[in-house]
Amino acid sequence: MTSLFDQGPPAPCPRPFNMAAHVLGRAAARADHVALIEMGAAGDHLLRYGALEQAVRGTGTGLLRAGLRAGDIVILRLGNTRDFPIAYLGAIAAGIVPVPTSTQLTEPEVARIYADLAPAAVLSAPGVATPDHPRIIDLETLRGFQDLPACPYDMGDPDRQAYIVYTSGTSGQPRAVSHAHRAIWARQMMIRNWYDLRPDDRLLHAGAFNWTFTLGTGLMDPWSVGATALIAEPGTAPDALPDLLARHHATLFAAAPGVFRKMLGAGPLPDLPHLRHGLAAGEKLPPTTAQSWANATGTPIYEAYGMSECSTFISGSPASPVAPDALGRPQPGRRVAIVDDAGHPVELNQPGIIAIHRSDPGLMLGYVNAESDSAARFRGNWFLTGDLGEMTPDHQIRYLGRNDDMMNAGGYRVSPIEVEAALAPFPGLSGIGVTDVEIKPDVRVIAGFYTADQPIDTDALGAFAARHLARYKQPRLYQRLTDLPTSANGKLLRAALRPLYRPEPE
Repeated sequence: MTSLFDQGPPAPCPRPFNMAAHVLGRAAARADHVALIEMGAAGDHLLRYGALEQAVRGTGTGLLRAGLRAGDIVILRLGNTRDFPIAYLGAIAAGIVPVPTSTQLTEPEVARIYADLAPAAVLSAPGVATPDHPRIIDLETLRGFQDLPACPYDMGDPDRQAYIVYTSGTSGQPRAVSHAHRAIWARQMMIRNWYDLRPDDRLLHAGAFNWTFTLGTGLMDPWSVGATALIAEPGTAPDALPDLLARHHATLFAAAPGVFRKMLGAGPLPDLPHLRHGLAAGEKLPPTTAQSWANATGTPIYEAYGMSECSTFISGSPASPVAPDALGRPQPGRRVAIVDDAGHPVELNQPGIIAIHRSDPGLMLGYVNAESDSAARFRGNWFLTGDLGEMTPDHQIRYLGRNDDMMNAGGYRVSPIEVEAALAPFPGLSGIGVTDVEIKPDVRVIAGFYTADQPIDTDALGAFAARHLARYKQPRLYQRLTDLPTSANGKLLRAALRPLYRPEPE
């Protein structure tokens, strides 16, 4: 038997359709229910569903009055406040295409996005790196939009473009991933078969508003069922999260695996009688972390697998738990296979590339301005993720690593080529290679291996990286080598760098 999961297609997305209208479909009926709690040291700030929908649709009106039109692209350079998701949904409600971006991006990185997408406007908050642009809408103006009359939802073909996110690619530069309005419809399969999300849930997400994991799992999905989203203020340390979980009676907790690990390492956890389970994604969940969490809280962590190009489509869940070494099972409604390089499903229990069918409603429309890159990800009707796995007879999928050199830094996928290109101009470097290394069990960081005629001031090199790369892309350590490992034709062998890592003596 082959490694293929196909139990029939999901229910078709309604037509006409608008993603924001779907997310806020229960807002009118739950107008007085709390949609969002921003948890801060100085107190909590609540936003109810009625006020949320008003703010979103008022923002849509303001953007249209500012001269934007359906189909225009806007870049979001906003901080970790409610302004971010309100602007994001406000744009989508009006048919405008938002591009959420990390506050960690530097001006050169944002300038490349401008050049790539030619945005019609930029929504910018103070303190967030924002290169000059002919139309910048500042935060004060943006907040004033929220009280304007509600815009009508821009209803249309669910296959039309709704938003763009960025992911690093093997080409070395971040790639713009275009998604359709239907992407939110596909997330219902996650809600049923990963979260077990209910209207009375209180879901605490440990990430920032502008991380796509937080936007989807922490905000859009809870709001689409009428639940309450809990988000901590910027800078909240992992060791503060357990008390927030307890104080706010959180029923679900979502975070990257590294956050669970840091919470467990900070000391005994408080009693969490309301917590049903944890949700992990962004990087592989170590079984030791899952077991330690279960021992400490009495609750499981359900892992999920997805990527910027497709919503999470493999997961464990309360109704379908999996073995500790498995990612999960394909969610009912998905069509998933383990394939060879030609796109043919391999036999069960054989390694291959994790792939999802091109008909999946959560799959991207394509890479913007990169049609050849989009086409290269497909083999026939299968989209190849670039991750290796194998499928058991009961459809559990084990993760076997990357099929390329992509790194995973705290849940962000980072291209080593991009980091190498940013560091290469540093004076004195004759060669640079970047990969991730394990510095202690289950903890990986980005490392830069370099060659130079003279020892390099790595503090200066680190400062150079900080001027050109977002924090999560910067190497955490550097090591000088006599030569970089290369193939017979001179290609850098990044996998061969890892065994060369030598920890500094304590």
